[in-house]
Order: sequence, then structure tokens, then C-alpha cells
Amino acid sequence: MDWIEKASQCPILTGVDSKTLLELFGSLQFQIKTFKRDEVMAMQGDEVNRLMILLEGSARGEMTDFSGHVIKIEDVAAPRPLAGAFLFGTDNHFPVDVLANEPVKVLIIYRNEFLKMLRMNDGILINYLNLVGSKAQFLSRKIKFLSFKTIKGKIAHYLIGLEYDSSGYTKIPASQQELADLFGVARPSVARAIGDLEAEGLISNQCRMIKILDKAGLMKYLNE
Repeated sequence: MDWIEKASQCPILTGVDSKTLLELFGSLQFQIKTFKRDEVMAMQGDEVNRLMILLEGSARGEMTDFSGHVIKIEDVAAPRPLAGAFLFGTDNHFPVDVLANEPVKVLIIYRNEFLKMLRMNDGILINYLNLVGSKAQFLSRKIKFLSFKTIKGKIAHYLIGLEYDSSGYTKIPASQQELADLFGVARPSVARAIGDLEAEGLISNQCRMIKILDKAGLMKYLNE
């Protein structure tokens, strides 16, 4: 089955051969569902009572702040799971709205059925625990970004955390729009802030190749 091959590439199911997966799913109840572009797949506050694995396409997590500004939290592309880390817990609800970026196909395994799968295969259990740990680390980084009051503070923290080569340069791995989504601000604000940091002599920026010229000066923005 084509969907089995795609599902086997999901981090939760990786390392499990297709034959074993077929045997596992043969004893479980599951669904395969499709969504149209921009269709809501889950609403913020809905109970996370099923594991959703993207087989095709991509989706995004969004939340709206009190001013009505939409903040994109994360893009998720096949073959990754959606909100997998929130499947268990005392407050297991979707923290964001989930919308399809394009036509998507999703494998849905309800919680009780997924519990059976975890009991049946140690490899899947370990994969799932790794996913939960990684998601906790991602959310920790996200909270840290949002804790900085100024855009320059967010950018300074991001740039200081990158790895640089022997010449002191690194290529920013994200576009300005991706940085804007990560920081929860508008793209022009990111471009303007980077330009200001360059004008202040704190960084050199050439086609996303960044060099920190004054780290002490850059770190001052972390305290604003």
C-alpha cells in the first residue's frame, strides 16, 4: 500500500519495516482523511484525541493574539505528525489552530488505538518519546524568543545562537519571512531591524551571510 510507505517515513514510525507496519495496522482502527487548502484541520482548544500523520502536503499552526494579529507558530510537512506531543496529559488540547497549506492527506489514529501500537512495538515507543522531548525543546526556544520585548532583541538572540565558520561568517538558514513568523512580527520589521543592526556596526550582512562585528553591542539588545 502506498500510504504505508509514506507513513513509514514519519519520525514516529521510522525504523519499522513496511511488513511490520501492515501487521500492526491490521489490528488497529484508523482513518485516512483529506483536507482542502486553507481548510481547518483542528481548532485551538479542541481535545487532542488522535494522532494525525501527514502523508501528503503541509499544514500550519496559527494563533491569534489579543490585538487580532495572527502568529504562525510552525509549518509541518509530510511525513511529520501534527500535535503529537499533546496526545497525552491533563490538558491535552490543541494549542493552536491547524490549517492545511495545500491539499493534504492525513493518517488518523485515535488515542486508544495508538496506545495499543506503543505497547506492541518498542521502536515506535522510543520514537514517540524522542518526539515529545524534541517538541518540548522547540517550545522552550519559542517562549524564549517571545520573551524578548524588541525585534532587535529577538534577532540578536537568534544570531548569537548560530554557528559560525572560521572566518566568522554564517548563512542565515531562514528567510526573512520565516524569521518574521518565528518572532511573531511582520517581515518588513525584520528587514528594518537587521538593517539597523548593520548600520550600527554590530553585524555585517551580505545576501544572508552574517558576521557579528560587535557581540557585546549586540548582547545589549537582549536586556531591552
